Amino acid sequence: MSIETSNCVAKQNGVGNKFPYFTKGVIVKGFGRGSKELGIPTANMCNEAVKSLPENFDPGVYYGWAKLSNSPTVYKMVMSVGWNPFYKNKTKSMEVHIIHEFGCDLYDLTLSVCVLGYSRPELDFNSLEDLIKEIRNDIQTASDNLDNEDAQQYATHPYFKHDSKCS
Repeated sequence: MSIETSNCVAKQNGVGNKFPYFTKGVIVKGFGRGSKELGIPTANMCNEAVKSLPENFDPGVYYGWAKLSNSPTVYKMVMSVGWNPFYKNKTKSMEVHIIHEFGCDLYDLTLSVCVLGYSRPELDFNSLEDLIKEIRNDIQTASDNLDNEDAQQYATHPYFKHDSKCS
């Protein structure tokens, strides 16, 4: 997949989402499955951030950059948007896995996100092991896509210079 910087639209199976897409939100407690059950911690975005997504923002897995309000560092990220079919969630969520190991909880920090591309639609899985394997593939795909020179330029985007909480 390549990112066309001239019109900032990611090419992938006709997905109608415009990239880059910028959003931010306060990190809230989720179900605790990411860290405990999957071994892949996620930062769950506040409901306001989820509700602010455009209607044409398809459920699925995305990749891009993320920055915490307490740090100047911008990290690679992979993000799930939707209802998590494996867990049969009733509420739409936005869960960001920052591709970095943190030694603490991130609750109540503001997470700024720059979404650059779409990886795949939401899927259901036959087993927890299949889900974990696919998430690990998503992480590798995101990391590889973000190593692209066109994607790298967004890690220093002026958007990451400003932080604020969801209103």
